[in-house]
Amino acid sequence: MIKNFVRFSVLPLALVSLFSAPVVQAAPAAEVTTLADAVGLVQVTEEDRTGYTRSKFKHWNSGADKSDGCNTRNEILLAEAVVAPTVEAGCKLTGGTWISYYDGQEVNSATALDIDHMVPLAESWDSGASGWTAERREAYANDQGADVSLVAVTARSNRQKSDQDPADWMPPSPDAQCRYVAEWVATKLRWQLTADDRELEALKVYADGPCEDTIVRYTPAA
Repeated sequence: MIKNFVRFSVLPLALVSLFSAPVVQAAPAAEVTTLADAVGLVQVTEEDRTGYTRSKFKHWNSGADKSDGCNTRNEILLAEAVVAPTVEAGCKLTGGTWISYYDGQEVNSATALDIDHMVPLAESWDSGASGWTAERREAYANDQGADVSLVAVTARSNRQKSDQDPADWMPPSPDAQCRYVAEWVATKLRWQLTADDRELEALKVYADGPCEDTIVRYTPAA
């Protein structure tokens, strides 16, 4: 009786591992450029606020560390404190010291601080977020993937800024303005948000003048 044998190809173990290993996507590379060149990368379109409501950007969510019991707001406060606060049950913060870079004020109470979206939610809606999914808007509103996206500042300075772009509001501290423009542009590029004509012209005034030596660093959002 003749038996039929099935032949199996035996691959070297290294090749088996290669073919079976999961594909890991490389993180996007950080972009580094001058402020003038960065401003030139921002696309220009008309803005449209039709349909905007703040509730379309879910925040604050459970933060980057799901196990620490802190929401995004408190994680930002912990990250930016120059003197760490005490973290009590429920992520209640007591004590601590912060420097609000918009106005140079020292703050000794977390309750006196707002977490500002560098590019306000309404401005992001005008500039492209209106076409995003709810999940992407939530990711934007809680973005801790870039240090410049969210910033702890005095409630007063944040509310003076409101939803205005650099054509209508700049930090009152002159020492903060070049940093602010660079972080604004970095956020626009990170999230592929556009600018209108007035905004772009205001950015160019700083890029071609007092902030010409400022460097912009950004990583495109996934």
